Amino acid sequence: MHPDVHLFLHEVRAAELRRATAPRRPPRAAFRTQLGWTMVELGLRLVSSSGPSRPSAGPAARRPYRTAW
Repeated sequence: MHPDVHLFLHEVRAAELRRATAPRRPPRAAFRTQLGWTMVELGLRLVSSSGPSRPSAGPAARRPYRTAW
């Protein structure tokens, strides 16, 4: 028996199994990634299209709430 016959038999069986299975739906990750990047783009547009920039309160300003810092 030829040493590579078992590889050929595995390939034939794998092809049979692929034909017998139902086609899979595309993963949802692509949609989620596209939605995430769209939200990032929208946020950047909102930030860059706002009016004149406001000065930051700075680190010395008192915050009305406690922060984790």
